[in-house]
Amino acid sequence: MNKQNVLIFKLPELFNILNELKNHLDFAIHLFVEKDKLLEFKKTNTGSYLILTDAENEIKEEKSQLILNKFPDTIHSIIEKININLLKYKYSEQSGILIGNYSIDINSRLIKKNDENLKLTEREIEIILFLQNSNEPQSIENLQKEVWGHNSVLETHTVETHIYRLRKKIFEKFGERSFINSTKLGYTIK
Repeated sequence: MNKQNVLIFKLPELFNILNELKNHLDFAIHLFVEKDKLLEFKKTNTGSYLILTDAENEIKEEKSQLILNKFPDTIHSIIEKININLLKYKYSEQSGILIGNYSIDINSRLIKKNDENLKLTEREIEIILFLQNSNEPQSIENLQKEVWGHNSVLETHTVETHIYRLRKKIFEKFGERSFINSTKLGYTIK
């Protein structure tokens, strides 16, 4: 899993303190003193981020920002605020993943199309997201390894059964037969 990024803007002293603790942090830190460089980093790096700055250097058009107003503050308190904000942003990012005509909400485990909702299991969500993020069809063995965590070929039809049930649920709710396609090379999402 990729670490989330905290982009520290014009707070070099805070960066130096956090840099000493970087091996104990659940996020990566980056220091920026120029707004253009920060925005360029944001554009070229996928993944979540949080801009950390003070009121004097707030970037008005940015919503993913934590403004530190109270100084001095304990480093523990600052790290706690960062972690809480990163969790909030991650939660909101997981609420509307678009896949074709569908929207997936990982937090509530729903797949939505128009005004219709379908509740999915955690494994079904994992299958859909794995297939969506794959550039090529995925074999049963690869799905076993990547979604279930099995490293060897099992004498079971677990993958086929899950795919069959998932296809059936989607067809019964949305009338969609080709959401998950099967080819000679494996499964894909349309």
